[in-house]
Amino acid sequence: MTITEAELASLTFGCELEYEGITQERAAKVVAQVTGGTARYEGYHLHNWTVTTGDGRKWQVVSDGSLWGGAEVVTPIMTYADMETLQEVVRAMRKAKAKVNSRTGLHVHVGAQGMTPTQIKNLVKIFYKQETLILKATGTQQCRIDSYTRKTDLGFVDKICKMANPTMAKLADAYYTGYSDRHSHYSRARYHALNLHNLWNGNKGTVEFRYHEQSLHAGVIKAAVLIDLLMVLKAKSAKAASAKNPRPYSEASAKYDFRVFLLRLGANGATFKSMRKHLCKNLPGSAAWKDG
Repeated sequence: MTITEAELASLTFGCELEYEGITQERAAKVVAQVTGGTARYEGYHLHNWTVTTGDGRKWQVVSDGSLWGGAEVVTPIMTYADMETLQEVVRAMRKAKAKVNSRTGLHVHVGAQGMTPTQIKNLVKIFYKQETLILKATGTQQCRIDSYTRKTDLGFVDKICKMANPTMAKLADAYYTGYSDRHSHYSRARYHALNLHNLWNGNKGTVEFRYHEQSLHAGVIKAAVLIDLLMVLKAKSAKAASAKNPRPYSEASAKYDFRVFLLRLGANGATFKSMRKHLCKNLPGSAAWKDG
């Protein structure tokens, strides 16, 4: 099975790109230059800037309390056809001397409109089973995992695995177990590598992948978006998924194991060549041999 560009284009996504070493005003002007849009200072509590492009879409440049100054660039809703624009913005940020470090992250939202409760359940199980390997491949720092990018809660996984006929309400009750702030925009339940909070809060209707480290390399950003799109596509197409026996991390076979996972997601062929390179390069072992 190979995922096609048409299948990738069937999904929507958006990114939050965090930078230091650049002001919000400068970042907004960089985005405007790349997109041909118009930058405007909006103010408000985040002192944000908006860049409106010719087609009416808006990029937001806002402050973020986790950053030392800097700027968070929030893209509009995008499709695979917008990937080159996203990459050009990343390249332009690098040229503008934006910096990334241990405080800057990349969050990818994937549109979940139309996903059934069973498909959401599939996504959780797919991610949970490979979570340790995914976090190793993307170089997610332990300090991030311990705080704002926590691993999937085993109790949540156990609850949904027992649901023969899941509903969104049942999934929500399981997801928010132990949280008293489920109706808050800033609920602590959102601080997971796979964040489902936006399915029930606000009007985003997305699943959020919070585990990525920020990068100034456009190819790395594309790889991050692609793996998240692939997991959602797999969740939508699979009749069922298993969370049993989550893959243990092995230094001897990590690169091989992850390559197999990518191929099972449909990341074959030239479209995904660069993605496979970027995601496998951090892992030890051989991509061709399990004990290489």
